[in-house]
Amino acid sequence: MLKRILTAIVALCVFVPPVVFADTWAFPILFALCALVGTFEMLRCIGIHKNGWIAVPLYLIAFSAPLLVRLAGEKVEDAFSLITQASVAVILLLVVYLLAVAVLGHKKLDITSVGCALMMFLYIVGGFAGVVMLNDMESRSICIMVFVGAWVTDTFAYFTGRLLGKHKLIPEVSPKKTVEGAIGGIVFCILAFVAFAFLHNRFWLGDRQPLPPLALAVVGLVVSVVSQVGDLALSQVKRHFGIKDYGNLLPGHGGVLDRFDSVLAVSILMTVVFSMPLFA
Repeated sequence: MLKRILTAIVALCVFVPPVVFADTWAFPILFALCALVGTFEMLRCIGIHKNGWIAVPLYLIAFSAPLLVRLAGEKVEDAFSLITQASVAVILLLVVYLLAVAVLGHKKLDITSVGCALMMFLYIVGGFAGVVMLNDMESRSICIMVFVGAWVTDTFAYFTGRLLGKHKLIPEVSPKKTVEGAIGGIVFCILAFVAFAFLHNRFWLGDRQPLPPLALAVVGLVVSVVSQVGDLALSQVKRHFGIKDYGNLLPGHGGVLDRFDSVLAVSILMTVVFSMPLFA
């Protein structure tokens, strides 16, 4: 417990400055590094991190994506449209390329592993690049809500489960998670989003649109559920490949993917929602 708390404090000290200065290039560089490390952890988990034909292109795309999002936001008026079109093109080309690598290396590569790597890679890069996109093309408040939703859910699901948990949620995927913990995470996420709306409207409104607390309560509910699904999904991948943690970069928390598993899911959800014409 003490190691987890100390690591969380250190992580905050590392992440808070770039977030405070999110208009500088420190912000996309931070998440480019996270995407790079997360991609390495994922490939190592699957067991294909030593295959240069797969690893090198994925590393380059992972590190470049958050930086290109920032560059597009600075240079292009309709950046959302450009990023969407470019993303579709890159994904389709990547599918063809990885299929070719799998076919040519069929004696050493399992096509299932390549498919899993592609799916996980899109999840990782889409999540971290989405954080930068939300910050640059929507608002700092929405970007902050990604982390508030994911980490409040995770924190209070953990403590509620420790205090009240009696019924296992999905023990085959995550043995320690409980139904009571999941409900606690949802309740506290809703409360956190409502509190965030009041604080935003009271202290940070400026020329921004006010955030309706009732709407934020509904958003908090959805975000909390998606956050827990993201957490469980990456836990299932770990169980499938027989590892406990994706890495040991953050003592007590594991690797980048162990810490950002739910953040990635929430980021993708928020990015997709706010890229729709209704919100754009």
